[in-house]
Amino acid sequence: MTSNLCILGSTGSIGTQALNIAKKLGISVSALAAHSNIKLLEEQAREFKPALIAVFDGGAAGELKKRLKDMAVKIVDGYDGLCEAVALSNVDTVLNALVGIVGLVPTFEAIKCGKQIALANKETLVAGGRLLMEAAKKNKVAILPVDSEHSAIFQCLEGCRDKSYIKKILLTASGGPLFGKSNEELKNVAIDDVLKHPNWNMGKKVTVDSASLMNKGLELIEAVYLFGVSPDFIEVVIHRESLIHSMVEYKDNSVIAQIASKDMHLPIQYALTWPERASCPVDELNFANIGTLSFYKPDEKTFPLLELCRKAVKIGGGAPAFICSADEEAVNLFLRKKISFLGITELVERIFEKYSYKEVNNVEDILEVDRQAKELVKEELCRGYID
Repeated sequence: MTSNLCILGSTGSIGTQALNIAKKLGISVSALAAHSNIKLLEEQAREFKPALIAVFDGGAAGELKKRLKDMAVKIVDGYDGLCEAVALSNVDTVLNALVGIVGLVPTFEAIKCGKQIALANKETLVAGGRLLMEAAKKNKVAILPVDSEHSAIFQCLEGCRDKSYIKKILLTASGGPLFGKSNEELKNVAIDDVLKHPNWNMGKKVTVDSASLMNKGLELIEAVYLFGVSPDFIEVVIHRESLIHSMVEYKDNSVIAQIASKDMHLPIQYALTWPERASCPVDELNFANIGTLSFYKPDEKTFPLLELCRKAVKIGGGAPAFICSADEEAVNLFLRKKISFLGITELVERIFEKYSYKEVNNVEDILEVDRQAKELVKEELCRGYID
């Protein structure tokens, strides 16, 4: 069980919930990190009294220093600051809840320092999966999933002594806010409608990815690396109620499911208390009141990014990192109203087919793929792509 925590992305949804759990369980918080939300960082600093705060934005870091001049806390910035936060000697677990490829470098640094990783930053695992898992094995570091789906799979596999017993992983998806929509209906869908997730309160980027099923594609790639299975062993199932968080089917055709309320406190807490369990402030399920649980096949014709992610992980090398970064840039363009919702898929598909994929052998290679992917998205836009 975690005794001293570093939280990367402490001002986001996962980070703030993790702080609630740390307070409830008496876990010390030695380091906080965020991009630029210094108002909330100041509040967190005064409550949890960390030794160090990393603010990725240099200007915001300077402002936070002024605000906290009455406290004995070190303020650092940039990538170096993130790496300094994870390397603190008394930290035993690093919770990475950053959004985007920015989480890659500090995660590798934490592994090098022998810290247990509670991972909510999916881009790190998607982009650097093979290298990340190899580094974790070499340094005898546990990678504990925080995503509700991967936490569910992890829990369903806890009693599995041999991976050869697994027939398939059933990765559940809510279907997002645009479930059931046709391609024609999606042509002029508004940003506000895309951001209205029916079950979860998530950041904008993740919510857009949920709407396009890209989020489930990224989670499929994560599952391949986390659990060491072929992508063909993973089946995506739309489950609108989001109560079954994922399932594992074994060779005898029995299926074990992890079922719980729609509340991220549970997977966050399990990553921090593993291998132990503790009482958690989530609603107890009343099965008599649940009613029907529904399941559907994903509409991969309308939402093709899911299958493109499966293709990327099969290609291997830099392909998963490329599709992850291309989507990150395309979603950013959508949120800035530069392209339509369908434009995200069209942009990613166009440049994915053009790119020549090579093996990645280190973090620098992954960051170069990230740079190239985002640059190609911008170039495609400049060529007159205006959907």
